[in-house]
Amino acid sequence: MLRPFYFLLLTLGITQLSACAQSASDKPAAVPLAVRAGQPLPWLDSLLATSPILRQHQVGMSLAYADSTRPFYGYQEAKYFTPASNMKLFSLYAGLHILTDSLPSLRYFSRRDTLFFQGTGDPTLLHGDVPSRRAFSFLLNRPEHTLAYCDIATVAPFGPGWTWDDYGYYFQAERTAFPIYGNTVRFYATPPAPVRHGGVAAVRPGLVPQSRIRVLPRYFALLVAPAPADLRTPGLDADTHIIRALHENRFYVLPTARRWVDETPFMTSRGLMLRLLGDTLRRATSSAIWRPRPGQDSIRTLHGLRVDSLYRRMLRVSDNFLAEQLLLMCSTKIGYRDSLSTGRVIRYARKSLLSTLSDPVLWVDGSGLSRLNLVTPRTLTGLLLKLHQEVPERRLLSLLAAGGGQGTLRKRYHDATGPWVWGKTGTLSNNLNVCGYLRTKSGRLLAFTFMNNNHVVESGPMRNEVERVLRQVRERL
Repeated sequence: MLRPFYFLLLTLGITQLSACAQSASDKPAAVPLAVRAGQPLPWLDSLLATSPILRQHQVGMSLAYADSTRPFYGYQEAKYFTPASNMKLFSLYAGLHILTDSLPSLRYFSRRDTLFFQGTGDPTLLHGDVPSRRAFSFLLNRPEHTLAYCDIATVAPFGPGWTWDDYGYYFQAERTAFPIYGNTVRFYATPPAPVRHGGVAAVRPGLVPQSRIRVLPRYFALLVAPAPADLRTPGLDADTHIIRALHENRFYVLPTARRWVDETPFMTSRGLMLRLLGDTLRRATSSAIWRPRPGQDSIRTLHGLRVDSLYRRMLRVSDNFLAEQLLLMCSTKIGYRDSLSTGRVIRYARKSLLSTLSDPVLWVDGSGLSRLNLVTPRTLTGLLLKLHQEVPERRLLSLLAAGGGQGTLRKRYHDATGPWVWGKTGTLSNNLNVCGYLRTKSGRLLAFTFMNNNHVVESGPMRNEVERVLRQVRERL
C-alpha cells in the first residue's frame, strides 16, 4: 500500500531538483566580489601607465568603497599633488563641523541711538548668485539713528601663492570682513541698435560697433569707459570684455557688437564699502571702533542663509570667493574673536578634525587657488570617506556637481539612466583633477580621486581621457 506513495514522492523530488537546476542556470551573473585593500588591478594599472595622454605627466589615483574605512586601490597614491579646487572639500568639512545650520552674517550691539556692527565674512549680502537680504533688512529697519561699522582685523585681500595677474578675473575677488555685491562689478552688454538708412538696417560707417553696457551696482557706471588703444595688448584672451586698472577701480570695455555678461572684482576698502552700503540702504553709515563694555553691551550674532545654500554653490560651480569667505566665517567660532583668520581655521581643522588622515595636508587657502596647497590622492579619498560617514548620502551628493546634471560636470559623464558621477573638479593651468563618488554598474558607490598634474596636452583631450578611465572603473568594479 505504501509503494505508490513512495513512488509519488520520488517523482516530485526529481521534478523539484530539475526545476532548481533550471532556475540556477537562468540567474543573472553574480555581482563582482568586493576588491580587497591592496589587491592588484592590472587592467587599471595598464590604463594609467600606458595611456599616450597620461604617461607624460604626474598621475595619481585612489579608490575606496564609500562605506569602507580605507582605499582598496592606489596608483602613486602616496605622492603629493597640487589639488586646485579639490581643496574646497576641506573647506566644506571645516564648515560642517564649525558652523551651525545657518551662516553668521554680522555681530552687533546697540548703545543708545547707535548700532555698532562688525563683519563676519558672510559673502551673501546682495551677492548676485546666492543673495541674502537678511543683513540688508536688519540694517535697514533698525530703530537706531546711526549705523556704525567697526573694522576687524582680516587676512590680506589675496591669499598666499595666488597669481597676481588674475586680479581682474571674476574667480579671484578680494577677501574681506564685510563683502557686498560679492566684491565684484557685473556688466551686461547688449548689441548696439542699428541705424536705419532708407529702411535698411546698418551700423554707422567708420565707427567700431560698441555694445550697450549696463553696470551693477550703478555706483561704478561713471568709472567705466571704452578701452584705449594702449590697453589692447597682444595676446588678450578672446573672451576678455573688461580690463580693470591694476591699482584703481576704473574699468575699460573692449569694443564688440556681441551680447555678453561679465564679472570683474573691484578693489575693496572700508570707505568704498560704506558708500555702497549707504547708497543701497539709503541710510547714513559711518565708521567707529569696536569697544563693547563688558557686562553692559550685549554682543549678538545675526544669522542669515542656510549653510547648504552656500555649500551647494561653492562646490557645484567651484566658487573661489565663497570658499575663502567660508573659512573667515568659521574663524568667528574658534579662538579669539578679534580677527578673521584663514590660518586659524586651517590649524584647528588639521589638528582637531583631520588628524586621522593618511598624510599631512599642506593647506594655505580656502579655495585651492594657491599652488602652495599639496595633498596626496589617498588623503583626499580618506576625506571623501569621512564625509560619507558623517553626512547623509542624499544630502552629500546633492551638494556636488553631477555628471550630465549640474555644475562643472554637467557637460560630461552622460548616461540615459541618470547621474553616476558626483564630484568636485580641480583645475589650474596644466593641472586637471577630479574626485568624488562614482556608482558602478554593479551598484556599488565608490569614493575616487584622480589627479593629473603638469600635463602638456590641451584640456579637452585630457578631460576625455579622464572620463574614459572612470567609465572603465564604472564598468569593471
